[in-house]
Amino acid sequence: MNRNLALEFVRVTEAAALSAGRWIGRGEKNAADQAAVTAMRESFNSIDFDGLIVIGEGEMDEAPMLYIGEKVGQGKGTRIDIACDPLEGTSITAKGGPEAIACIAAAEAGGFLHAPDMYMNKIAVGPAARGAIDISKSVTWNLREIAKATHKSIEDLCVILLDRDRHKDIVKEVRDCGARIRLIGDGDVSAALATAMPESGVDVLLGSGGAPEGVIAAAALRCLGGDMQATLLFTSDAEWDRAKKMGIKSKDQVYGLTDLARGNVMFIATGVTGGSFLKGVRYTGGGAATHSIVMRSETGTIREIETMHAFDKKPRYGW
Repeated sequence: MNRNLALEFVRVTEAAALSAGRWIGRGEKNAADQAAVTAMRESFNSIDFDGLIVIGEGEMDEAPMLYIGEKVGQGKGTRIDIACDPLEGTSITAKGGPEAIACIAAAEAGGFLHAPDMYMNKIAVGPAARGAIDISKSVTWNLREIAKATHKSIEDLCVILLDRDRHKDIVKEVRDCGARIRLIGDGDVSAALATAMPESGVDVLLGSGGAPEGVIAAAALRCLGGDMQATLLFTSDAEWDRAKKMGIKSKDQVYGLTDLARGNVMFIATGVTGGSFLKGVRYTGGGAATHSIVMRSETGTIREIETMHAFDKKPRYGW
C-alpha cells in the first residue's frame, strides 16, 4: 500500500475534525456527525485512489452517511478498503466532553472483516499483554492473565468500558476482582487505543460496542503492537441474514486481531475534542490547529502531526 496515502488520509480526518469541531458543546450530535461525514466524503473524493468503504456508518439506504459499499476517491490505482468513523463520539462532541476523534483505517483489498453495522463483544490490550487474552474465558481469568503479563497485581489494573446497563455483570466481576474501572459514555475506538498508550493508565478494554468501531480499533492495535479478540453479537434474524450475505459463516466465531484487520494496514485519527492522546481542534482567529496521529503496521511507524490551518486560504467546510 502506497505510504503516501497516509499523509493524504490525514487531510481527510483533519477536514472531518474541523467541520465537526464547529459543533462542540452545541447539543446537536446529528449535525456534528453530518458535518464530519460531508467533509470526509468530499476529502476522500479529492484523492487519486480507488477506495471502497467496507466498514462505515450503515447500509446504502442510510445515505448520506458513508455507507458500506460506497466508492470513494477518483477510481485510480490499486483498490484500498476503508473503515471509517467520521466522528467517533457524537454525544461527546455535543456535550463538549473529551476523547472525540475523526478516524479512518485503510487496508489492501480484503484486509478487513466484512460485517454489518451491529454489536460486537471485545477485549483489547496493549503490547505488554499481547497473547494473554481469551474472550471465551471469564473476566476474572483474563484479568489474572493480564496482571501476570504486565507484572502488575489485579488491583493495579484499570479496565475501561462503556457505561451501559448491559455491562453491569462485567462491572460487578471486575470490582469483585479488585481491579479499577473507568466508565466512558462513548468512544470505544479511543478506549481501545488507550490500552496501548502507557500514559493513559488503561490496561484492558472490555464489553460490547459497535462492530465497525471494533474493526477500526483492530487496525490501530495492529500498528501499536497490541492485541484484540471479538465476537459478533446477533440480536435478530435480520442481522444474521445480513451477516451471512457478507460472508460470516458462524454466529460463534472468535475473531483474533488479524481476522479483524490483516495485511498492511494504516490508522489515521485527528482529535475533535481534547483527550488522552490527541489534542482537540483549537480555533485561533482566522484559522485553527489540529493534532493527528498516523500509524502504519508495515513499518511500525507512528507519526504525530500538528497542523495550522488558515481559513482565508482554505475556506471549505468552514475551515
